[in-house]
Amino acid sequence: MDNSIDGMMDIIGMQAKAAAAHLAYAGSEQKEQALMLAADAVQSRSEDIVSANSEDLAFGRDKGLKDPMIDRLMLDADRVKGLCTALRDIAKQEDPVGRILDQWSRPNGLNIKKISTPLGVIGVVYESRPNVTADAGALALKSGNAVILRCGSESFHSSKAIHSCLVEGIKAADLPEASIQLIPTRDRAAVKKLLRMTESVDVIVPRGGKGLVRLVQQEARVPIFAHLEGVVHIYVDRSADTVKTLDVVLNAKTRRVSICGAAECLLLHKDIVDGLGAQVIKTLISAGVQVRAGPGLDHIMQTVKASKSDWGKEFLDSIIAARIVADVDEAIDHIKTYGSHHTDCIMSEDDLVRQRFFERVDSAILMHNASTQFADGGEFGMGGEIGIATGKLHARGPIGAGQLTSFKYLVSGNGLTRN
Repeated sequence: MDNSIDGMMDIIGMQAKAAAAHLAYAGSEQKEQALMLAADAVQSRSEDIVSANSEDLAFGRDKGLKDPMIDRLMLDADRVKGLCTALRDIAKQEDPVGRILDQWSRPNGLNIKKISTPLGVIGVVYESRPNVTADAGALALKSGNAVILRCGSESFHSSKAIHSCLVEGIKAADLPEASIQLIPTRDRAAVKKLLRMTESVDVIVPRGGKGLVRLVQQEARVPIFAHLEGVVHIYVDRSADTVKTLDVVLNAKTRRVSICGAAECLLLHKDIVDGLGAQVIKTLISAGVQVRAGPGLDHIMQTVKASKSDWGKEFLDSIIAARIVADVDEAIDHIKTYGSHHTDCIMSEDDLVRQRFFERVDSAILMHNASTQFADGGEFGMGGEIGIATGKLHARGPIGAGQLTSFKYLVSGNGLTRN
């Protein structure tokens, strides 16, 4: 590894650790003030951020990014306004640090409190989406953590512009400038170093495609919150309502095809194939979606015959796979085989079928008669998210400020000694 990169990352790590020690006891009002002032800075510099983003868009196009990835990367005035809204929403949330999670007394007079505490230093490695800079920085600060951000090469200029606004808010609120640091290089050696900084980094959150997550899982010596791809399924039961289903499936696939909550596979009960099932497929095709149809569906006009590789695939494009299942149990089996434990949905008016699906599908988020595009921390009322964890340890689903805390025990006695 380049010694200059190695040394730079060691300094960033030491600064983050020192900042985290300060943030652990920073007041709620001080953290709120920092984020509100950061939002003001983003708002006042909107044109500068959009201009920086235009450089990233040019870089991305030269790199050959497809349109859905360009959409992930793009910031316009409305999206910058959305960043401001998210920052203010996170700022106004209840402070997740210092909450009494549990409390009890023992017969001998020992009093025990379990209270929430920050994790410490969080490393976030992400691709393309510059909004993660604001979301991750704000959520880490709100939860009393320092954060080291490593943006994707495509979003380098946008992320720098947003980061400078966060730093402005932090400094104005008299918090350590190193509370939110952005690694100032595109060199991949910095990522490998970050993943091994066990003395200064407490957890890594990867947010990106399968390749990025695989790299993090293979290289990391620091614990990680896994954010795997979103192989999102929608099972349409024979009891499904026609209007609800057409609206939800269309929205789940087409609202934004490039996000991890976009539907990627449609599972249709065998009894609705020639009715609602065909309607759903034709509606998707009319909206410009390529439907890769399994056996029994490929006779529908303008579908494309599905291949084995289409099952379990995150397209992140105007493409969806579709197949027939005998019942909810076969749908559950398909999801167990090909799903990514991210988000899955059932369209059904049968409560017993819905309950069976909810009980037996082991994904971080399960939806019923609602678009999978709601798989988002902001939509869950968290203000934003660092990512959606698909693992089972510590945090699962959208990772908001509350999920970026641990806990400790406060134990009090009155001169108690143990026999």
